[in-house]
Amino acid sequence: QAQLVESGGGLVQAGGSLRLSCAASGRTISSNGMGWFRQAPGKEREFVAAISWSGTNTYYADSVKGRFTISRDNAKKAVYLQMNSLKPEDTAVYYCAAAAAGYGGGWSGAYGDWGQGTQVTVSS
Repeated sequence: QAQLVESGGGLVQAGGSLRLSCAASGRTISSNGMGWFRQAPGKEREFVAAISWSGTNTYYADSVKGRFTISRDNAKKAVYLQMNSLKPEDTAVYYCAAAAAGYGGGWSGAYGDWGQGTQVTVSS
C-alpha cells in the first residue's frame, strides 16, 4: 500500500491562502489518480478535488471551483492543493488519497489509500 502524508495546514484568516502538500511513498502506480477530501466536525467526509496521474484531468467540487487548484509532481511523488480566497466554511481536516486504479474522480470509494489528514482552520 502507498503511504500518504499531508502537510501545510494551519490557521489563516478568511480571504487568505494555504498550500497543502501530500507526499507519497511505498507502492506507487503512475497511472493512478489522486484526490483531496475534507471533513469538518459533525460532517461527512466530502470530495474537494481530483487529478489524474498525468495531470491532464482535474475535477473539483462546486464549492471550491475557482478558488482551489490541484496539481502534482510525479518526480517528487507529491500532490498539492493550492487554496485561495479561503472561507470559514473551508475549515476541516484535509486528506489526500490515492485511487486504487485509474482516475478516482469524486467518488471516495475509488480511493484505496488515505493520509492521516492536516487541519485547516479559517477564521472570519
